[in-house]
Amino acid sequence: MKTLYSYYSALILLMFTASASAQYIQVNDTYTAQQLVQALVGSSCAQVSNIIINGSPDTSSYGYFTAGASSFPFANGIVLSTGYARSAPGPNNSLLSEGSTAWLGDNDLEAALNVNNTINATVLEFDFVPFTDRISFDYIFSSEQYLTSVSSQAQCNYTDGFAFLLKEAGSTAAYQNLAVVPGTNIPVKVNTVRGVGACPTANEQYFGGFNGSNHPTNYNGQTVVLKAQSNVTAGTLYHIKLVVADQGNNLYDSAIFLGGGSFNASTTLGPDVLNANNDGLCAGETLTLNAFSTLATNYQWFLNSSPLPGENNATYVVTSEGDYRVEVTLGATCTSEGSIRVEYAVLPASNQVLLQCDEDGDGLTTFNLTTAGNAITANEQGLAVTYYTDLIDANAGTGFITDPEAFENTTPGQVVYARVENVRTCYTISEITLQTSANGVTNPMPLQECDEDGTDDGLTSFDLTQRDAEILQGLPANLQLQYFTSREDALQVVNPIPNPANFTTTVQNTQTVYARIFNGSECYGIAELQLNVFSFGTSFDDEEVILCGTTPIQLSAGSGFSSYSWNTSPVQTTETITVTAPGEYTVTVTNANNCTGQKTFTVVQSGAATGALIRVDDFMGNRNSITVTAEGAGDYEYSLDGITYQDTPVFENLLSGEYTVYINDKNGCGPPYSDTVFVLDYPKFFTPNGDGVNETWRIPYLNFYPESIVTIYDRYGKIVASFRGNEAGWDGKFKNKVLPSTDYWFAIQLINGKIITGHFAMVR
Repeated sequence: MKTLYSYYSALILLMFTASASAQYIQVNDTYTAQQLVQALVGSSCAQVSNIIINGSPDTSSYGYFTAGASSFPFANGIVLSTGYARSAPGPNNSLLSEGSTAWLGDNDLEAALNVNNTINATVLEFDFVPFTDRISFDYIFSSEQYLTSVSSQAQCNYTDGFAFLLKEAGSTAAYQNLAVVPGTNIPVKVNTVRGVGACPTANEQYFGGFNGSNHPTNYNGQTVVLKAQSNVTAGTLYHIKLVVADQGNNLYDSAIFLGGGSFNASTTLGPDVLNANNDGLCAGETLTLNAFSTLATNYQWFLNSSPLPGENNATYVVTSEGDYRVEVTLGATCTSEGSIRVEYAVLPASNQVLLQCDEDGDGLTTFNLTTAGNAITANEQGLAVTYYTDLIDANAGTGFITDPEAFENTTPGQVVYARVENVRTCYTISEITLQTSANGVTNPMPLQECDEDGTDDGLTSFDLTQRDAEILQGLPANLQLQYFTSREDALQVVNPIPNPANFTTTVQNTQTVYARIFNGSECYGIAELQLNVFSFGTSFDDEEVILCGTTPIQLSAGSGFSSYSWNTSPVQTTETITVTAPGEYTVTVTNANNCTGQKTFTVVQSGAATGALIRVDDFMGNRNSITVTAEGAGDYEYSLDGITYQDTPVFENLLSGEYTVYINDKNGCGPPYSDTVFVLDYPKFFTPNGDGVNETWRIPYLNFYPESIVTIYDRYGKIVASFRGNEAGWDGKFKNKVLPSTDYWFAIQLINGKIITGHFAMVR
């Protein structure tokens, strides 16, 4: 039982190992140079000699590979590496850096790649004589330098590479490198073909991809299958040198995989002749295909895979479109093939009839020939159309019509010619027959709009489509309309109005536009549509009106309008309204052209002052002031003489005395309001010496405030006198005893409760 279990375990392990190995390429590194070249060339169409291979000094860096069941693009072939060939198979689970520093680089590779300091070069070179005039090889360049992450950007500066070098044997000329980016002279290396990763991209369409761990090879990335190819001279001895190397250091190995038997010795017939490349032959043109070889013993030509009977010469003259192929027999065992596709340019050609409007009926008018040209070409790109009045000129391409958009025919029913030409000067000729129609078309009623955009410039917007139905009424069905700003444009079908539903006039007050009535390229007629722009005209400025109290006032919009509408509730429709309250009153009026205008009356409440609060700041010498607070709804100005008014209600720097304050409404409502006030002050001394001057000390104008009390003190605070505002004052005596000349103090208690204190001198 144990033995049976061991047997099955070993069998499962063997099956798993075989299955895993099938995912990867297999490499045999024991092949000789001759075996490798035989695997690569494998053709009797070339004679190979002088085969040399050099690589790693210790372990083979080259070998023969097979893809097995893996997904590798080549079924078999040879591999040249900068490490050990036996390490090339997958899985991609180790970083290959196997070559020693004693393993040198290659000068020819450095020259081809324009680099220096190469190392670990593997070189396969040989002489060969091709029997054909073109050779090619298929290859894939793989490298560990294709990094998805780097520890240092300096790694992006290293660039392993490969060269496929070719020159005539024995020549001292420089090698030609065939391993280049397609369509360029850029050599294929890590930094010229690279996808999105840790380092900058380059020609990524030729990058095959970064590899996962289960890739058939043990390299981080590779190119797509590329082709090295060159024209050669049959029977000439050439030298080929295939070389791959590391650059900068011996780390991160690279390899070149060449498809087994991919050497292709072919006959070149030149590039395909394709319409897509603007190369197609012109009608009636021929092309001579030449497959001549000095080594040829027989030729056989084919068209669309079928042999052409009797066509056994080196050349064949193409007269029709198709896929052409030639088989060239070279010696006893070599057959070379060449193929080419030849296409003939197919240029549009169709006779056209242009039907144009002719309002005077003489059969002569203006035509836009390009509308017929566009119909002929169906707006196909890459074609040039020119127009001619003479067929001979059209075929010669001379004497073309210089202004085809505004061509005036010279005879009714005239025929002109359209020459359609491609970039290779292939051409076709089509006829354009110029016919006219003189259908009667009734002009529609004018459109009118008011210029109400605020500019009053005589320009405004119209919806031209409002007249579509009127223009087309009674005409045949399926006719269409297009509007233009000039009759010439309508005839030539150029510069149509882009949005007729919102057309802004360009001519003040009155403008005519033209409606082209058409069916396809045929003009049925042209109608004129007049556009009238009316302005409101009247100066209608807003106005401010004063309402004095509740006295009614009239607001008038003026006469001569067809209608009025006030924003009152209810709406009033008269020229004049009466109002008794402040506010905004807006009237909308309509004139005879149905244009409207608006005016707003702003009614401002005003009125005479009904009273005033007057504050007097006095007992300050010449710095006394009066401040007025008016009562009422008006806009007031103020005066102390009834003549000179000021906006500010404050009067300053006043002397003591009697003043009349006037308050006037600026809007002229009512008479001015007035009131009398007194500015008080006290004398600084008095002289009771019997001369009749200043015999008593009293406050001027205090008599108008009889309830005020004045108390006088001596220097010791003793009351020596007291009297009311309307009394005679103090005569300098106390109980009929004359007091001495000196300073005395006083206190005035005003009726508003304010107390004024100070001192004065008595001088005898």
